Amino acid sequence: MRGIRVGAALAGVVLLAACSSDPKPVYQRSPEPRAEVSEYDGSQEPSAAVLALVPTAATTLAVTDFDQLRLVLGFGTLKGSSPAPERERFWRQVPRTASLSTGLLRPVEAQLRERFGFGQDDVAWEATYSGGGAEGWVLAFHGDLAMASVRRAVGAGVGPLRGAVVDADHRLVTSATPPDAAQSWGAEPDLVALTGGEAVATYLQRGCDPFDTVFGAGMQAQLAAAPAAALDSLDPLDAYSVALGTELVTARLGENRSDAFERARLADVMPPTKPDFGLVMSRAVADPASGRIGYVLADPAAAARLTRTHHLPFTVCPG
Repeated sequence: MRGIRVGAALAGVVLLAACSSDPKPVYQRSPEPRAEVSEYDGSQEPSAAVLALVPTAATTLAVTDFDQLRLVLGFGTLKGSSPAPERERFWRQVPRTASLSTGLLRPVEAQLRERFGFGQDDVAWEATYSGGGAEGWVLAFHGDLAMASVRRAVGAGVGPLRGAVVDADHRLVTSATPPDAAQSWGAEPDLVALTGGEAVATYLQRGCDPFDTVFGAGMQAQLAAAPAAALDSLDPLDAYSVALGTELVTARLGENRSDAFERARLADVMPPTKPDFGLVMSRAVADPASGRIGYVLADPAAAARLTRTHHLPFTVCPG
């Protein structure tokens, strides 16, 4: 199981060369990318570890690292056996963070605790995937939880656990039997390369987002000549990820992006999103070689909302 990490690592930086008129990029610290994830490895960051459990057909993946979230909010020792008032204080703060989940087990928390002795606060991280006819989720539990209790709750069909699959050895519960390694996202190097950064939450998607989704229906026809030209100059985008921290956001578009600077500046020339992207994530810096764009995070909750609703200017499809 991953050890507790220092919260300040979210503010770790990598300084990369940029053009002379731009500030040096600031990104969340990220390990060297792996070529593939052939099997589940709980020592990896959740966004990388989960890839072996996501079927190839899926088009989106959202991961929330609750252990990291507890750490940065000052609840690093919080777990399922902690006093209820302390656990409730944590959950009152979650809506103000960049979490992409409100807790899959929260709606049945009382029932799980009364009958089986565990709940959402025993979850280290969780992930949901969707699209392409594949809908599902993954829960990773803490090492001190008796998985027999989880197995009993699954057998009783409590809430979302009905029909789930328990992997006691890896302390996982999945909504369905995990795919074979060759039929998972872990077998796709381009997707693996977009993951692994330490973050409160990470969102991954295959493909770009249509203009109407990002900026609103009918807005593309109203673009002036300069913004329209900027849209036409973009390269195709096969996949992207967004790692949301407490102070920083790092978007990954894949290596060798000749349009990295253009995508980083799109928010300045395009119609405003709701909420306004520029007020939520600011001071964009980009590195074409790595295909990363870094932002300073002003409003974590709004950033999570923009990400979930696909209102991110840098993910738009070319004109």
